[in-house]
Amino acid sequence: MKNKLNILPDNPDKEKQGRFPSWLHRNIPRGGALFKTGEILKQYRLNTVCEEAKCPNRFECYSKKTATFLALGKECSRNCGFCDINFSKNPRGPEDDEPKRIALSVKELGLKHVVITMVARDDMEDGGASHIAAIIRETRAENSGCTIEVLTSDFSGKEESIDLVLEEEPEIFNHNIETVERLSPRVRHKATYMRTLDVLSYVKQSHKSSYVKSGIMVGLGETKEEVFATIDDLYRVGCAIITMGQYLQPNRRKLLVKDFVHPDIFKEYEEYGHSIGVQYMHCGPFVRSSYNAAEVFEKVTI
Repeated sequence: MKNKLNILPDNPDKEKQGRFPSWLHRNIPRGGALFKTGEILKQYRLNTVCEEAKCPNRFECYSKKTATFLALGKECSRNCGFCDINFSKNPRGPEDDEPKRIALSVKELGLKHVVITMVARDDMEDGGASHIAAIIRETRAENSGCTIEVLTSDFSGKEESIDLVLEEEPEIFNHNIETVERLSPRVRHKATYMRTLDVLSYVKQSHKSSYVKSGIMVGLGETKEEVFATIDDLYRVGCAIITMGQYLQPNRRKLLVKDFVHPDIFKEYEEYGHSIGVQYMHCGPFVRSSYNAAEVFEKVTI
């Protein structure tokens, strides 16, 4: 019998919610590559959002020798209601050699498409933008021909900080809207729905990144109409790629799951996005912002 993985975190309210649906169980990947990826990340002392946010896809991605790098430490200056990354009012300073370590690990993993995300660093003057820019430069210097995808904070809406990243011309600039407008104040800390749209619009208008991308979680109590409206808003500001996945409560202190969204509903959202002109919709219970990012990039560039 194949080992099964229940990716849902321990939830004291699961009796109220009933049995977990069958589509949120999956086989545990096997193979040496899974362990090799972990060894390389450990060797270069790197953080990944895969581990820090308890991504349900981390075993699958590691088995494919890929991971999403988490830059600027693993302490976030924001305390969002959905995220399991550690919160700190005074995070540790960035490590000067992190760009080089990431670049070398990319080479050892043999990545052709690199995804770099970050913790929010409101304690820094530029929000950490210059550090992200340095990672892009170093990664390209060590890995000729690789493409870069960044998943950034909103940099508190500071255009000069966004420009620092855009000057490096990442192929994909991703900033997640996370949820529908009505729920945004409860789900997110400091970030706002409208500021996210402003950031995405600014990136699109800059013409310095080939594709603008954003992501939504569902299962937080949103309605279908609200999700459709969010897709409309993201398309209007220039998003070519929209990801959508099931929210899962990472620990007991975080927001409860309100609904387990059926795969058929994800298909509806996907079809709606395509119907209004979104170039690529990546929707499903296990989808996360950087899940199968290389394959998504290949599809939008065909």
